[in-house]
Amino acid sequence: MGPLLEKVNSPEDLKELSLKELTRLSKEIGDYILEVVSTNGGHLGAALGAVDLTVALHYCFTTPYDTIVWDVGHQAHAHKILTGRKEAFRSFRQEGGISGFSNKEESRHDPFTTGHGGASLSTALGIAVANRLLARAESGQKLGRGRKVIAVIGDASIVSGMAFEALNHAGHLKEDLLVILNDNEMSISPTVGALSRHLNKILSNPFYNRVRKDIEKFISGMPKVGSRMIAGMKRIDEGLKNLLVPGLFFEELGFRYFGPLDGHNVEGLVQILKNISIIQKPVLLHVVTKKGKGYPIAEADPVKWHASTPFCLETGEPKKSSTQRTYTQVFGETAVKLAGRHPGIAAITAAMCEGTGLVGFAKEFPERFFDVGIAEEHAVSFAAGLARAGVRPLAAIYSTFLQRSHDQIIHDVALQNLPVVFCVDRAGLVGEDGPTHHGVFDIAYLRKVPNMVLMAPRDGRELERMLDFAAEERREGPLAIRYPRGAVMEESSSLLKEARPISIQKGKAEVLKEGGDALFLAFGSMVYPAYEAALLLEKENVQVTVVNARFAKPLDEELILRLAGSARLILTLEEGTLLGGFGSAVLELLERRRSERQNGPLPRTVTLGIPDRFVEHGKREKLLDSLGLSPSKIKERVLQELKSSDALICQPPIILSVHSS
Repeated sequence: MGPLLEKVNSPEDLKELSLKELTRLSKEIGDYILEVVSTNGGHLGAALGAVDLTVALHYCFTTPYDTIVWDVGHQAHAHKILTGRKEAFRSFRQEGGISGFSNKEESRHDPFTTGHGGASLSTALGIAVANRLLARAESGQKLGRGRKVIAVIGDASIVSGMAFEALNHAGHLKEDLLVILNDNEMSISPTVGALSRHLNKILSNPFYNRVRKDIEKFISGMPKVGSRMIAGMKRIDEGLKNLLVPGLFFEELGFRYFGPLDGHNVEGLVQILKNISIIQKPVLLHVVTKKGKGYPIAEADPVKWHASTPFCLETGEPKKSSTQRTYTQVFGETAVKLAGRHPGIAAITAAMCEGTGLVGFAKEFPERFFDVGIAEEHAVSFAAGLARAGVRPLAAIYSTFLQRSHDQIIHDVALQNLPVVFCVDRAGLVGEDGPTHHGVFDIAYLRKVPNMVLMAPRDGRELERMLDFAAEERREGPLAIRYPRGAVMEESSSLLKEARPISIQKGKAEVLKEGGDALFLAFGSMVYPAYEAALLLEKENVQVTVVNARFAKPLDEELILRLAGSARLILTLEEGTLLGGFGSAVLELLERRRSERQNGPLPRTVTLGIPDRFVEHGKREKLLDSLGLSPSKIKERVLQELKSSDALICQPPIILSVHSS
């Protein structure tokens, strides 16, 4: 940690520095971020690119009196360091440490916990309106310059539909809102030229703005010709700015536009931020930054260095290299094979080509690959259009981001009964990225949708078979396959890896092991832990039947009911929320059968999964263990349940025992 950063423990300390010292401080912050991320892993490129901008913002504004809303928290590493979390940043993304995103539980300087792109403009506008309403209510009159609200949004997020909705509303309201477009040269990146910089100094100068306002007021008061002259002046002004400054689009939405500016010139940023802070209307400041700034290896490959595992600072090489295949790799390789066999297969992703494993598909079949940007709603409806016209789309979207397209899944795909294949990556707990990225709700939000088929593989080999089934079966209606982050389970030490998956039939489960004391109904990533727990229980003289459910919808009702009739205890296991999830589906089936049999006996039933709360960040294996989903904890739970009652066949026949850590 550098000598200047050692002295800065709060934004107030930052304001004691000179402008010259700010540039040095930015370098020290960047070096500190590199040191920590190289050790802990995490987002890097955008965080380094936003350091200079962050320093300028905290120098010119005072949080939390003024509010800075970061769109997608991985821009906010420097913000965390400057707002009292300098030492805590060493535990970045570690269990018990601070999160990798802005987090309202960590600091009063973070207004929201954020991990999804595109929301900052809407939430910032809401704060700005609330500030105005409350200030007016307290004083009984309209006030002058009050609390400033700043939204910092990256260029990839600005193209999302929600961001455009917020821009349109903010321009209509004429609210006192500062939007900073952090253009890191990944999409829109107009040249930062001397003429543009000079023009923006003029346009943002307080004297210029006062004179402009006075002239407009004077001319508008001229009888008959005043309004026409003002309109003519504005057309000339807009024409000149459109010629020299690429911001007419934002001006048309009701924003004063300034930029593009060099996002790494701290002194220049401070000057313009102070100038435009007195404008009490919507303002958009466009700054151009470089992802990975200050680390040449990351600057040279910004896509690769968006995020990283722990790495060697000198070489950029990962500290731990793995030869294990991941579910994402299996999906990507299988998608290429399927597209080679079927010319009607296309692939869609939402700004996650690398993350979803579709780089190979994009190279092999560029005309059938579509990256729609951060626009999941559009991705799903676009897939519906492809499917309606006869193409079989593979929509590869992270579970946590697919949530954003819930209405489109129901209205545009399921209601039309279209054969869109949802490839739901990062389903379940994702470890260090925490609650904004855990994919634990997809079983519940997809299972309830009419016409939906919902599957999950026990390992990578079964994922291949499920993709084959999804692509080649002649069918109507949507189908979703959820699979976790990380290495495929057949590369673990489990004995189950010796059992190759059988062929896929719709709604048919697979019995992996038989025993008379308990029945495990496991879905997807929980099949291997359930199998390992059954082997541990054998040593305790407890024999367990283990079922790989494969389908959460439709369930293999015949098999489940047949096995349930002879089991003393049933456990359902899933890496998803218990509310409305796979376990709920089994309970609904058992209750329906109980009603049909007029309260006939059925075994005690326990559902294991994610409780009704947000799960914090940490190593996935440790999180699963803390939630009772590791083999050893499953074994303990079974022994506990078997001992908890004298009567193993209970009345009422089903006793819910939902794990809540």
